[in-house]
Amino acid sequence: MKKIVCILITLSFLVACSSKYKLELDSPKTIQVNQKMSVIVTEKSGKPIDSIRYYLDGQPLEGSSNIDISDKKLGKHAISATVFYGDEQKKLTNTIFLLGVKSPDIYAYEVINEFPHDESAFTQGLEYNNGFLYESTGQFGASSLRKTEIISGKILQKIDLDKEYFGEGMTIFNNKIYLLTWKNNKGFVFNMDTFEKESEFKYNQSKEGWGLTHNSNHLIKSDGTERIWFLNAETLMEDSFIEAYTDKRKVEKLNELEFIDNKIYANIWQQNSIVIINAINGAIEGIVDLNGLQSRSGQKGEDHVLNGIAYDAENDRLFVTGKNWNKVFEIKLSKKQ
Repeated sequence: MKKIVCILITLSFLVACSSKYKLELDSPKTIQVNQKMSVIVTEKSGKPIDSIRYYLDGQPLEGSSNIDISDKKLGKHAISATVFYGDEQKKLTNTIFLLGVKSPDIYAYEVINEFPHDESAFTQGLEYNNGFLYESTGQFGASSLRKTEIISGKILQKIDLDKEYFGEGMTIFNNKIYLLTWKNNKGFVFNMDTFEKESEFKYNQSKEGWGLTHNSNHLIKSDGTERIWFLNAETLMEDSFIEAYTDKRKVEKLNELEFIDNKIYANIWQQNSIVIINAINGAIEGIVDLNGLQSRSGQKGEDHVLNGIAYDAENDRLFVTGKNWNKVFEIKLSKKQ
């Protein structure tokens, strides 16, 4: 066995030495998507190169300069080049981060109404449906799914999850309730009327469950990173993802989600704020500062922050609450000038 290893190392060394080419791929580390991108391969010893093929995430680029990236998703991408010289070729790869065009708009809020909320509920997901609020709660041994009356806060229907599960985000899609667990790599599907569990589904590329919402075609899932996943409505497999970025950096710890007017509204774990995300490319277009609501709900500290967004589209009502808050707030947002 030792002899074979030595032969392989020797052959690899000879191939590397035979070319004597010193190739380097130059590309920007970060670039805003309204700019044109250029990349170039240089040979540091001045040796001739026959041809070069450039790629972005494995897809061929027509050229290497003035590349239009305006339709690309934000976040991490691979820029690569295959260099041909003589009878040899070599692949070079760099990582590039695409950023948003402008800084997010800042939003203020106005409290329209306050409603009572079960202070023992460690809220993980919140959803409005047909005049009621549906809620999922977390903590091992205390996780639940519940239906509540908005005005009174009365719990009308409730089931507890098994003690091994830490409940996370939930959403209602096609008259089914979908609920995530945190680290068990699985989600549940419940009958909307009876709360009877009908099936389970596994996570695949996204290993943790945090927030959940939906558009007309997909379930939309956060996993605690900057990524938001789009799950196939039939198979519940991850079809694609976006990454949440401003014009300067990524934003991680995306938690509870709500889909409003073709935008994704997301809580950030341990913060009393909501980011408004472009659902196509991941650009963070707005930030809602909701400081003040936590203390108004009788809580303080990073474990009891905002974590619940629900939207009544028919009446244009936005509801928010948090972990162990004693109130649900109906709020109205306004963009700061």
